[in-house]
Amino acid sequence: MATFATPDQLLVIIDPIARRADGESVRIAKDVLSAGAASTKVCLPEGPEEFARVLARRGSRRPVVIGDDRALTRTVSLLHRQRELAGCVLSMVPVGPVLGVAHALGIPTGAVAAARAVLDGAERRLDLLVDDSDGVVLGALRIPPLQQLAAQEEAVGVTGRPWLQSLVRTLVPSRPTRPLSAPVPPGPARLRVEVDGVTLVDLDQPVETVSVTPGTSGEAEVVVRPLSVGAEAAPLQACGRTVTVSGADFRYRADAGVMGPVRRRTWTVREGELGLVLPTVS
Repeated sequence: MATFATPDQLLVIIDPIARRADGESVRIAKDVLSAGAASTKVCLPEGPEEFARVLARRGSRRPVVIGDDRALTRTVSLLHRQRELAGCVLSMVPVGPVLGVAHALGIPTGAVAAARAVLDGAERRLDLLVDDSDGVVLGALRIPPLQQLAAQEEAVGVTGRPWLQSLVRTLVPSRPTRPLSAPVPPGPARLRVEVDGVTLVDLDQPVETVSVTPGTSGEAEVVVRPLSVGAEAAPLQACGRTVTVSGADFRYRADAGVMGPVRRRTWTVREGELGLVLPTVS
């Protein structure tokens, strides 16, 4: 059973990619946290089993992840699959090459500012998306993924890091994958998008993009951009608690990862599921 952590007892988990990418920022963040907390335990996991074991044995300590978006997503995914996310409050110090999700969530991107927010900030409950394969989305998803983002994912992702490849396979065993270097099929997609059971766009209307973002009141914000012929078509927008996309094989970008191809996927909003420590608003 998950327990709430004692605020001044920290479990600092330093992602290996962060250590390789910016060792100086990691050192600064660690020093600030160690100086400001009553008790700090620092862990340097080198593999997926060690990462999961450290997190599972956190006890009453509040977990603090030093890493990039992928480290945060892995932590949330592990806690969600263990059904311990709702009873845990997370903190993060963003260090690494992919920080768009952390910035969007309101986490300071400087090592000192982020570490101070861990110590002096307040818990905020955030909505997230959970799909029908038990995957989580913290920030936003996009269909199809941008080709340049897929290339970036390959360049700074799991290449040369077998333990991270193994962790990804462990967290998302039910998601079929193809090499990220495979070309994204050109042209518009033909997809059916349903929001709370109501069809927003059907297969007979080609679309350029579909985006789904967790809102702030238990609903997801859905934006569909139809293919423009001549005059630019106005986007279709809707809000709801469940979003289902189906059609020919499609890929999508969820936070810092490219998923798929799949033919059908349903996302459901989990209101206030993620507890994250953020800077207080004065």
